[in-house]
Order: sequence, then structure tokens, then C-alpha cells
Amino acid sequence: MMKKLGLCAAVALSLSACAGGINGGTIGNNNQNTIVTQYPVEAAMLNIYTKARSQSLVATVGNQTASADITITPKGSMVFNNKQVQAAEVNTINKVNNQITDQSVAINYFTLNPLVFHGYTDSSGKYSLATQSTTLPKLATVGSSSQLIAEDVYADRSMRRKIGSYRQGWSLTRDTNNTAWFCVDTSANLLVANDPNGVSSECYKINARGDILDSKVTISQPTNNGTKAIVFTSR
Repeated sequence: MMKKLGLCAAVALSLSACAGGINGGTIGNNNQNTIVTQYPVEAAMLNIYTKARSQSLVATVGNQTASADITITPKGSMVFNNKQVQAAEVNTINKVNNQITDQSVAINYFTLNPLVFHGYTDSSGKYSLATQSTTLPKLATVGSSSQLIAEDVYADRSMRRKIGSYRQGWSLTRDTNNTAWFCVDTSANLLVANDPNGVSSECYKINARGDILDSKVTISQPTNNGTKAIVFTSR
């Protein structure tokens, strides 16, 4: 579905971020006391993963500062896996203590009406095929969640060697009376007993139009002392 991006090789992190307006939802009369109960999650997903935007995420890991500068650029019509699709490029620059450690470029492939993800390719040669099990609703009620994607990642487009298998789902929780957190969760690699990259949860604060107001990414990694959570926040 969405390219898993290396936030910082030095701290062995990974996340999926591939990214922020379409109108929809129940916005009421702009009264801050109006409680919005439904949000346009398809519009939010479009804003996050398919439209032009830039995002900068930062986290403190030990005595180091890790960051990722992410730029999404729509690429128009392309052919992927013998299908006519739309594409969006994801350019990620990773830094540690403000020094560049890595840069990657990926292209996510999707179709619209309804929004369906088909996979991605990236600059390291990886080739991902996604199967979307459900359709994102136009409107979802706070408290809703669903599985969305099963994704297999191969070392290259020959698809001879599978290197990853993931599941992705979404959830919607209340933030304030008129904002909500829309989260996309990615499982650990199902092909390995212990995935050092752990699991990721990408959360976006949205309003009743599906606009992206804020974001945070939590990486939960297994350690010898249990699970360690590292939170990247937007800046």
C-alpha cells in the first residue's frame, strides 16, 4: 500500500509514510462546542498519501535527534502491475543530529473512486504488491476501525524473493469536539519471528473536512527489556 520509509538507519527505525483537502463531513456552524461525530476518512487518506505536501518529523533517541523530511509529489497516470493507475512520489531525507544519513525515493500506486492502493516501488529496487480488502468509507464515526491492506514486498520486480509481508489498518479516535486522530497502523513483518523494525502507527489530526492539522508516528520496537516506543512528532 504505502512505502515503509526508513526514518533513520542509525537507530534502525522504519515507518510507513507515503501524504494533506477534499470537502466532506459534518462541520456544524463553526461553534467550538459542536461535537463532530463523523469524519471523511477517505478524504483524509487522499490528503495524506496522494496529494502534494511536505512533512518534517523529529524524535529524540538517546542523546541523538533523528528526523525525516518527507515530500509527496503527484506523478499523474502510470502503469503498475499491468494496471492503469495514479502515482505519487515520496522523497524522504533522513538525518541524525541534522546530518543527512540517507535519502530514498518511492512511488506509491493507487486508483480513485473509490481509493484503492496497489503497491509501491522504490529506489532500492523493492517491488510491493498490495491487496485492499475493504473500501474506505466516505464518512466514519469516531471509534471506528478496520483492516485495509495486505501487502507483500519483493526484493525486485522479478518477484522471485519475497522479503516482507505486512497488514495495514485504520482507526478513528476523538481528539477534541471538532477534531479527530486518524491512524494507519502497520504490522511487523509477518515473514520473520522478530522484526527489529517493530510496528508503526501513523496518526494524523484531522478536522471535519479531512484536512491534516498535525501528525505523529509511533514506532514500537522489541528490545531485550520488552517493547520500546519512539514517537516522531511534526515540526
